[in-house]
Amino acid sequence: MIYKVTIQQVDDHFEIQVGFEVEGGRSSTRHLDWSANTNIGYSHLSDAFLTDWIIEKILIPCAIILYRTGDRSMPIDNLRDFIHLLEQRGQLKRIKTRLSPVLDITEITDRVSKSPDEKNLALLFENIENSEMPVFINGFGSAERMAIALGVETLDDLTQNLGRVIDPRLPKGLRETIERGQDLLDVVKSIGLAPKKVRRAPVQEVIHRDDASLNALPILQCWPKDGGRFITLPQVITRDPQTGIRNVGMYRLQVMDERSLLVHWQRHKGGAEHERVAQEIKKERIPAAVVLGGDPASIWSASAPLPPNIDEYLLAGYLRGAPVAFVDCVSQPLEVPAQAEIVIEGEIDPNEHHPEGPFGDHTGYYTPVEPFPVFHVTAITHRKDAIYPATVVGIPPMEDVWMGKATERLFLPLIRLFLPEIMDINMPAEGVFHNLVLVSIKKRYPGHARKVVFGLWGLALLSLVKAVVVVDEWVDVQNLSRVAWQALGNVDWNRDVVISTGMVDHLDHASYHHSYGGKIGVDATAKLPEEGYTRSWPEVVQMSPEVKARVDELWKDLGL
Repeated sequence: MIYKVTIQQVDDHFEIQVGFEVEGGRSSTRHLDWSANTNIGYSHLSDAFLTDWIIEKILIPCAIILYRTGDRSMPIDNLRDFIHLLEQRGQLKRIKTRLSPVLDITEITDRVSKSPDEKNLALLFENIENSEMPVFINGFGSAERMAIALGVETLDDLTQNLGRVIDPRLPKGLRETIERGQDLLDVVKSIGLAPKKVRRAPVQEVIHRDDASLNALPILQCWPKDGGRFITLPQVITRDPQTGIRNVGMYRLQVMDERSLLVHWQRHKGGAEHERVAQEIKKERIPAAVVLGGDPASIWSASAPLPPNIDEYLLAGYLRGAPVAFVDCVSQPLEVPAQAEIVIEGEIDPNEHHPEGPFGDHTGYYTPVEPFPVFHVTAITHRKDAIYPATVVGIPPMEDVWMGKATERLFLPLIRLFLPEIMDINMPAEGVFHNLVLVSIKKRYPGHARKVVFGLWGLALLSLVKAVVVVDEWVDVQNLSRVAWQALGNVDWNRDVVISTGMVDHLDHASYHHSYGGKIGVDATAKLPEEGYTRSWPEVVQMSPEVKARVDELWKDLGL
């Protein structure tokens, strides 16, 4: 017997069609209506072979699970699949004009990334001077493309999906138990019980050892005063010299010559910690690999601010719905994604540093010159028809804004585990991630907003945030105008501001000391008498629900 379940949500209920076929060609279909507030009902369209128990207790919960989680059976396996999908959806433009990787591509991409939605497209530059490889850029440069990359309909789905998985509450009833179990099973299947290894991989179709040269790659110089050409969208793989735990980071790499790079891993990042450990234990070389391309979830996961010692490719597997496949490097004791486009293998000398930069960074300013470690190339492998992925950062909004928005949406459920009063968070482009966090809370007691401010400053890389603004739960923090109205109108600057000193981002140029400076927390919530507010807090101006409903009915006749 073959069962088939289809489901569609209509308003607050689900319409489910359950059908099956048996030998002899006989078939039966039932239509069902399910709501959290109603009982199960169904009508026979023909002779029924399914029992009520199977329909109610198994097929309906499974159908709802399928509806909520979507079809994860076909993850995007590589960069070219992603490009093809974007092209199918009208989200990609092929550029055939011959262009230089020095400055030209940046200027074009900058204009496109700041264009209206219909013109803000991913770009595939197919004719690059001094290289046979096309350049793919701005692939993550909108909310829609970022969602496609991570296998969801909208970025808010990231919040909901992970929220279900890590929900600390006990499930209520059989249906919710089945849902929770299926969610957890999906996670286990996605990340895999053991690393998935292959012997042959597309990324090793072409192998260069002694003749390996970075000059063969169309590496960009993005801005006029950059210190040279930079790899901007890498997955830099290293392992902790003591524990062997893998770290994957998105650290820009400056080309020194055809066989050496400079690795810009900031002091708060995992790669920099591997460097410190190697220096402490007197290890002369750190095996490393620079991965370019692969599936989009793996590319993005390299930028995710995961806690130390959590493998970024586990997160990629969860997002793609299937484990990432790896292949052994040809010259280093590391594994790299088998579906990548290009891999640069090498060793990092933790004791050899050279000046890196300047670089036009996501702050919109040039990052000054600083010493960073040297990556010595030992091999380069790639596909026969490799595509070079890149990104450009500068004055926002650019592609990195949407990569950061995905981070914000995905990590919100994790933040709520520690601060459950948080309703929503926004890290707007204007704050370039680490300068501003807007947060709405369900305020319950005096000092609650300050508790949230200090709580966020104690959470992983949120400790680098310079400004936190806290508003009441009804304020939409995604609406910057609303937040500004509340923050400016609800604050007594003499009493409602917390000034502190602590960690700030490595790239923060305003702090008077490197990576250490001033921070501000703003309590823009309605104040309580216990907080010393002796006046009565005013009520927000709002129309009555009855009038709003009446005007809603009249609206279509008003000609407005």
